[in-house]
Amino acid sequence: MTNYIILALCIIVLLSYIFDITSRYSRIPGVILLIGLGIGIRILFESTSLQLPNMLPLLPVLGTLGLILIVMEASLDLKLDKGKVRLFTTSVASAIVLFFIFVGIGTYFLVKFMGYHMADSLASTIPLGIISSAVAIPSARNLRSDQKEFIVYESSISDILGIMVFDFIILNRSDIGQGLVHFLFSILLTIIVAAFTTSGIAYLLHKINYHINYVIIMTSVVLIYILAKLIHLPALFLVLAFGLALSNNRLVENTIINRFVDFEKFRNDLDAFKRILVEMTFLVRSFFFIMFGYYTSLSGLYSAENLITASVVTSGIFILRFMFFRTVINIQSLPLILFAPRGLITILLFVSIPAELNIPLINTEVITLIIMMTLLVMMIGNLVPNRGNLPVTGKTRNINPKRASG
Repeated sequence: MTNYIILALCIIVLLSYIFDITSRYSRIPGVILLIGLGIGIRILFESTSLQLPNMLPLLPVLGTLGLILIVMEASLDLKLDKGKVRLFTTSVASAIVLFFIFVGIGTYFLVKFMGYHMADSLASTIPLGIISSAVAIPSARNLRSDQKEFIVYESSISDILGIMVFDFIILNRSDIGQGLVHFLFSILLTIIVAAFTTSGIAYLLHKINYHINYVIIMTSVVLIYILAKLIHLPALFLVLAFGLALSNNRLVENTIINRFVDFEKFRNDLDAFKRILVEMTFLVRSFFFIMFGYYTSLSGLYSAENLITASVVTSGIFILRFMFFRTVINIQSLPLILFAPRGLITILLFVSIPAELNIPLINTEVITLIIMMTLLVMMIGNLVPNRGNLPVTGKTRNINPKRASG
């Protein structure tokens, strides 16, 4: 039995690798293929007498690890300079404004026309308002460098903002005023913690000479993330700050720090760290989406009510995005407008909603359909002619193309 399990795991990894390679040419997002593989495995097992142990509790664990690795990987490719100020502010504005508009409209509809409570409605709409960096960033490899950077900033900020607002609503639904004070204090505390932890981990990355070092660095990042989550701090911000600090080390190269750090060696260590990080992210993301596909209820995907609900939500996502891009921030690029996939974060937050706040209208099958529909729209965005420039100035750098599709 052991040999068969190992054989199955090896085949799954090889298939994921093939999906990643073929997605570069077919423009089909690897996530669709991975979820489809998971559904196919379920059909195979249901048609035979084979049974798998219940691995559903592992899904949030893999999702959390995947989120940390993906945001860290993305932040390590972001370079801050004056020429990108407008690109950064535009992408951040897009993430923040579209998130709050979508959540506001969705919550108003559920409260006004469906009769649900405010807290229930917010808890269900927030996960749907978040762009998945786990999907968008790897799938943007075929876009221009400036568009890739826009996607990286927008999706990362969307993830962080969505998680912070979700945690705020869940933890403070009985006292919003007191919760807001605590929320602002947690932001300030997170900035302070980020400065110290980033300095400490960066020092370890540079000074550890033992043959096992990069795994220890990644373990430390995950440990800090979990500890921050336990005390209800915006933990993803710590990961983003860590990656940005490492990738923009040139900003402190000509300071007093130069006396203590060999920046040439540091950058070599950083390149090696990034290569290992990319491969670990590929594994975690692959198994997460395959497991998600396996535990998807096929019968619920064909429900007319679920299909209508998912179609309305998906249409709303892209109508709002189209109007905002064309009229507010003056982005005419159609591929960029179509890049708003839902994915890992949506799943993680949805399964975290307390049972008393669940809304029957927004169920697991609806979430799955919305994810699949937004992925298909994103696939179209990869196929249409890439015309229209971003309203930014200055030169841009290429995002690392060696990403796993997911």
